[in-house]
Amino acid sequence: MKTTLAAATLCLVALTAAGFPFERKGGSPPGVAPKEKRVQYAAWDDVNVIAHGLLQLGQGLKEHVDRTKVQMRDISTKLKLFNRTVAEMGRESQRLRAEGEALAARARGLEDREGQLLNVTAELREKAEEMQRERRAMGERMGRLEERVDGVLQGDAVQPGARNNSDARSIQLMLESQNRRIDDLMERIRLQQEKLDKQNVRIRTLQSQIHQSRQTATPPRGTNDSAQSRVPEQRDSPVDAASDCHELFLRGETASGVYSVRPGAEPFDVYCEMTPEGGWTVIQRRRDGSVDFDRLWEAYEKGFGSLKGEFWLGLEKIHSIARNGGYVLNIKLSDWADDLVSLSLPFQLGGEDTRYSLQIAEVGAFSTLESSLGTDATSGLPFSTHDQDNDQKSDTNCARHLSGGWWFSNCGRSNLNGRYFQSPPPKQRHQRKQGIFWKTWRGRYYPLKSSVMMIAPAAIENKS
Repeated sequence: MKTTLAAATLCLVALTAAGFPFERKGGSPPGVAPKEKRVQYAAWDDVNVIAHGLLQLGQGLKEHVDRTKVQMRDISTKLKLFNRTVAEMGRESQRLRAEGEALAARARGLEDREGQLLNVTAELREKAEEMQRERRAMGERMGRLEERVDGVLQGDAVQPGARNNSDARSIQLMLESQNRRIDDLMERIRLQQEKLDKQNVRIRTLQSQIHQSRQTATPPRGTNDSAQSRVPEQRDSPVDAASDCHELFLRGETASGVYSVRPGAEPFDVYCEMTPEGGWTVIQRRRDGSVDFDRLWEAYEKGFGSLKGEFWLGLEKIHSIARNGGYVLNIKLSDWADDLVSLSLPFQLGGEDTRYSLQIAEVGAFSTLESSLGTDATSGLPFSTHDQDNDQKSDTNCARHLSGGWWFSNCGRSNLNGRYFQSPPPKQRHQRKQGIFWKTWRGRYYPLKSSVMMIAPAAIENKS
């Protein structure tokens, strides 16, 4: 561009010089007539060449100016975007820093509480050990008194024997009182230990959230364009998902509702019933007949319905939660007079290879209410549906004869997945037997109003 401008300037100078006439300086010799002045003009072709060069120069300058304007607009736009991105990242960093400081403060508070709980626990343990030593000493004294009482019964004097019996009785009462105090202290220690476990879980969760917030708050490095496209990743759940509703309760969740758990490889949603003692994972709910439970094996295996209404969680999901045992099954029933009843059974659920066999642990004799399911399931009851006949009745498919899918023995003791009948129920017995029933509560032909089935670790039963 500079070369073209210089050339055009030279041409313009030449044209200016050639375009104006000039005359030679100095006069003619004396006696000689002066010659006629000659005027010189530039050639027309030269003028055209110079004009063409000037035109090209003007066009080049115009194109250069236009390109410069476009480049300046692009640079201005990029600067504005960069400034906006930097401002947004600054605000986001400040927000994340504030959240991190709040989480750190909560973690420090929880650590302080943990220290206090540890001190209280240590004191209670010392008291418990002291009480146990006293208990052993009292036991030794009781043994010696028993020996003396035996001697009295074998022929010692009457008056000393009566006094010994009175001493033995008073010591026995003292020993029972000491035992009650020891049991009370042990219970307090257990409660303190559970609170301490909750605090530890919360501290670990907060620490993971703080670590995650610090990682998210680090601004990405790179060019301006990449800075615009990178946005801090947001996560809605802790790094380690809970395996069931009771673990969520231990982490501080106290409101009933839908949560995500991951007892196995894949997470899934469940409805958690939170109580003062812990969290229960609901696996079945019947209350209004809005969901058809007369379904085939695949549906019962995967689950169906709405977690906020009527639903069946799914055999595979139930197995993934309770496959290792140590769980209790709680069943709540209601009739059309709104009378309620509840029962709990320790259970274990097998996998698909056992046809999801339900095994109820027999702890003493079953009550009348528990016998409708517990008695038949002590050795394991496979699950049955219309297309999978696994019941114990050889000549009848109980699921097809009744309705829905259930752990049937010989068709007649319980079925909480039967047809839902609004009150009043059908008059025909062959229709009523297809409903929701629990034989040892309201009888074989009484369709119940509602049922809820929940599972939780057996430790929750010891608290209630």
